[in-house]
Amino acid sequence: MHLSAHTHYQAELDAGRFCIQHCPQCHQHVFTPRELCPHCGASPLRWVRASGLGTVYSSTTIARKEDVGGNYNVALIDLDEGVRMMSRVEGVAPVGVRIGQRVQAHVAQKDGRGLVLFQPAVQGGVA
Repeated sequence: MHLSAHTHYQAELDAGRFCIQHCPQCHQHVFTPRELCPHCGASPLRWVRASGLGTVYSSTTIARKEDVGGNYNVALIDLDEGVRMMSRVEGVAPVGVRIGQRVQAHVAQKDGRGLVLFQPAVQGGVA
């Protein structure tokens, strides 16, 4: 049975693994999941574990009332593999997330589904 790229990506997250695609033809990483390489059109793409390391490209704070969880950030993260993804940075106040900040991904579970979140990275490890 052939799973769609998005279904496969979510299944990996649900199992606690953060994977992205890699093109064996042009050697570029690919995100969001696709059936064909957006760089050269090759298929199939391989699934590889992401390093999880990245840099905050942009961030915004979403204001929410405290009784529904309080403020949170939405950030665009440039992964070291050369792809960009949207997520959240935790472990720091939403307004404390800075452009250029190094971050490390982890897979969290919410309502039984895996999702990629980030936290500030420190040299030699994670904060």
